[in-house]
Amino acid sequence: MTSYRPSAKTLPFVLLGLFGILYIYDAGLEQEIILPEFVSETISVPTKNTPGVQTRKIHIVQEGENLSVIFEKHNVSLNNTYKIFREDRTNKIKNILPNDRLEFLDLDGELQKIIIYKSPLLSYEVDLSSEISIERIDRKPELINTFKTGVIESSFYLAGLENSVPESVIMDLAYIFGWDIDFVFDIRAGDRFKLLYETPFVDGQKIENGSILFAEFYNQNNRYTAIRYEGKNKKWEYFNIDGGSLEKAFLRAPLDFAYVSSHFNPNRRHPILNTIRAHNGVDYAAKRGTPIRATGEGVIQSVGWKSGYGRTIVIRHGGEITTLYAHMDKYHPSMTKGMKVSQGQTIGYVGDSGLATAPHLHYEFRIGEKRTDPLKVALPSAAPLDQSKINQFEIFKNNYIEIADQLLSKDPNAKFFK
Repeated sequence: MTSYRPSAKTLPFVLLGLFGILYIYDAGLEQEIILPEFVSETISVPTKNTPGVQTRKIHIVQEGENLSVIFEKHNVSLNNTYKIFREDRTNKIKNILPNDRLEFLDLDGELQKIIIYKSPLLSYEVDLSSEISIERIDRKPELINTFKTGVIESSFYLAGLENSVPESVIMDLAYIFGWDIDFVFDIRAGDRFKLLYETPFVDGQKIENGSILFAEFYNQNNRYTAIRYEGKNKKWEYFNIDGGSLEKAFLRAPLDFAYVSSHFNPNRRHPILNTIRAHNGVDYAAKRGTPIRATGEGVIQSVGWKSGYGRTIVIRHGGEITTLYAHMDKYHPSMTKGMKVSQGQTIGYVGDSGLATAPHLHYEFRIGEKRTDPLKVALPSAAPLDQSKINQFEIFKNNYIEIADQLLSKDPNAKFFK
């Protein structure tokens, strides 16, 4: 085997390679020496200060359940159940209802607290950690104000939905102005409304439908205003711009949002008899079974068949006023002669009994023996706001109007209110 010996020509290159290898090796040693040193330290935490394991079990009350049965399901001892019931002297937690929510909070497997939610704003906390105690927890909602406007093209209801007004607020608006405006017959294209309403929220969730604070409705060149204020018995009521009550003895219409097929016309030709016959009332076309409401408080004068009127109810009110509701499909089961009914109460359902070509309600408003156009008769109002409250009412009113005007200036429908 022949060994390799570098020649005089290659020797310088061999030496240069050896020096390079030694330099790289030496640099590696220096880099290894200057690497930082990482030190880890373990800290001991006393176990007695470490929080235990908490668990939460939720129970939604079902129909027919009572608190004793629920407590047994969630392993509440009989001794604790007895103590809780003894502490609940006024039955504030015993009277549970379906869909009430209960939460059972355990710590390391031992029950510490029971929370009973009666509503989003009301709950009761039962503390079992030492002596058993029951604490009532009341929460205040966050009230969010919303301003909306609408211009009617074909339907008040659709105008509300198209402008993102909640359905419940649309219905409330019709009810508030329902003593002055027949929302079935009086609405015209070009009518418009603006309203300010508040909605309560808890933890970002809506807990109730919005409540109207202020509203204006422009109907056939008439402007109607509604302002919410505390009335009798500290209840919210609605008043006009002068503090007069919007509530009247009679509602304008016995139906909600139906189409009026004909109105008061003493020279109308009867569609079946084909003769000129006074039509002393208003016909409201509606689907069979649509609820019919009493327009005013009174006493049932008669319930039964009245020749061409078919199934009919007549209600006697004060001041020799009677109202008549005809062509019913059926009566409400509770309706009997002499029974007292309240304004807005359902008395029957739309049909086509008697001389009727299609399902509708025929409604009459009579003063003594005189038949009067129910769409035009002047209706007496409830008592106005007490004079002692007028000054405070003016403050509320002016505040609402100022807010509405400011928000209207930025509203896309502003031009329709000038």
